[in-house]
Amino acid sequence: MPALKVLTVPNQLLRQKAQKIEIIDDEIKQLAQDMIDTVYKSGNSTGIAANQVGVLKRIFISAMTEEGDIAKEPTVMINPEIIWKSDEIKKEFEGCMSIPECYGKVERPVSVEVKYLDLDSKVQTLKAHEWFARNILHELDHLDGILFVDHLSRLRREQMNKKFKEMGINPRNV
Repeated sequence: MPALKVLTVPNQLLRQKAQKIEIIDDEIKQLAQDMIDTVYKSGNSTGIAANQVGVLKRIFISAMTEEGDIAKEPTVMINPEIIWKSDEIKKEFEGCMSIPECYGKVERPVSVEVKYLDLDSKVQTLKAHEWFARNILHELDHLDGILFVDHLSRLRREQMNKKFKEMGINPRNV
């Protein structure tokens, strides 16, 4: 399957909250496969949420290891929810396919535990650390209509707004 079109700012679907998936049917399984293909064909992405491809369903793909490498086998998370976060916080650079050529340091917990459904409708729990945890939190934010730029300091956000203006994007629409 060809890679799906990834929405970019200022598309307002990126700001909407995704809806819970009630039944994991062939359509959801195909969406997951198409999202996996999109991540791996992008060449520089480690995850994608359904919002980013115009589907307001609570599913995302994480293709990252704890070391920050691209995973050989992606993790598909349906209706994910964080059930535990570490008190330890780390600030690292993040970027996003939906906000091309923009990066910023974001504070996130170093470790998380997440509960989700897999493609076989089985409840799974997973503890993730370092980059894998960061990736999960980044993608989960997408499902809630939150972009990484929302976590930036005021000064960095103002700098980012200047870049948006240079790109012909009204920062108020981001």
